[in-house]
Order: sequence, then structure tokens, then C-alpha cells
Amino acid sequence: MDQAKYEKILRDRQREINSRLNRIDDDLGHEKSADSEDRAIERENDEVLEELGQAGEVELKAIAAALHRVSQGTFGECVNCGQPISQERLDVIPYTPFCKACAAEL
Repeated sequence: MDQAKYEKILRDRQREINSRLNRIDDDLGHEKSADSEDRAIERENDEVLEELGQAGEVELKAIAAALHRVSQGTFGECVNCGQPISQERLDVIPYTPFCKACAAEL
């Protein structure tokens, strides 16, 4: 398995998410409109941004864990059973800690 390939994918995704989170923080920090209808819309938009931010934080934690596995030389091994994670699975979810069989059991 080409761990360097996946490390690059993970680091690129990490940068992308951090950039998105910075933009979300900037958007959430903008002054709100004085108009009550506009404020209601802005509040709804803020809720969506906060949910996206939370999802990004979760993904960043998973990426950090995967990068740690890369540094430990265990990337690509299921953390549950120790069997190899298929390349096809890693291509779809490069930060997954589980093989297909163990993921199905969760």
C-alpha cells in the first residue's frame, strides 16, 4: 500500500477543511442585520454553518487519527481486527479506521 499517497490525500483534505472552517468562523463573526426578517434568515444560515463546522471538526479528528496511524506505520490496518483495509475502501474514506467487515458490525 502506498501510504505516502494516502498521507498526501489526508493532508490535502485537512487543509481544505481548515480553510472551510476559517471561512465559517468569518461568516459567523459578521455583524447581523438590524432588520428582523434578515436576522431570522441569518440565524437559520448560522445554524447551518455551525452544523457544517461541527461536521468538519469531526472529520478533522478522524484525519488526525489516520495521520497518527501513518506515523506509527499502522495505517491501512483495521484498528479492530488488525486485517488490512481494502484500497477501494481507503480510496472512498481515506481516514477510516475499520475494514469493511468491522465497519458493518458497528
